[in-house]
Amino acid sequence: GSPMRVRAALGLINQALDEILAEQEGEYDAETRWALAWFEQYCIAEGKFGDAETLSRAKDTAVNALEESGIIKRKAGKIKLVPRDSLSADWDPTAEARLTVWELTQHLIRALETGGEAAAARIIRRVGSLAETAKDLAYRLYVICDRNGWSQEALAYNMLVKSWPELQKLAASTSGVTGELSSQP
Repeated sequence: GSPMRVRAALGLINQALDEILAEQEGEYDAETRWALAWFEQYCIAEGKFGDAETLSRAKDTAVNALEESGIIKRKAGKIKLVPRDSLSADWDPTAEARLTVWELTQHLIRALETGGEAAAARIIRRVGSLAETAKDLAYRLYVICDRNGWSQEALAYNMLVKSWPELQKLAASTSGVTGELSSQP
């Protein structure tokens, strides 16, 4: 009930938002939790293998598992998140042995950028409720990018979040696509 400076109010709002977003992290698989932490530190730049290995132990995964899931590329002692523009255009989420939320989010953005809303909606239709978790991750990544001044990356995540209502409508009306996946831990 007392006056407060805008800066103090924004600080409280950001603190509450961080707490909510941190709680959502429990919905993500170990590989996605690793990728989120790596992204927060390195964005899309390379980092040292040793750093990746240490982080993988903390997130209850392994560098080999990250590589097998298609999240990272390893080269000459360096690790890098797989860039969206190198993802396969004919990716089928139902063919994945272990679909990660990170991979799904990146493929949704790639589909939206290259094939428009219809392409992204087809993926949403195929993965079912797991798509909502991918949207939540996109929002979390947008916040990270915005805070760090990574505007190009922020635009990609924001585009997915802003398009979400239309993507859901299209996914609900898309016919001929079957194979809903359930949410995975």
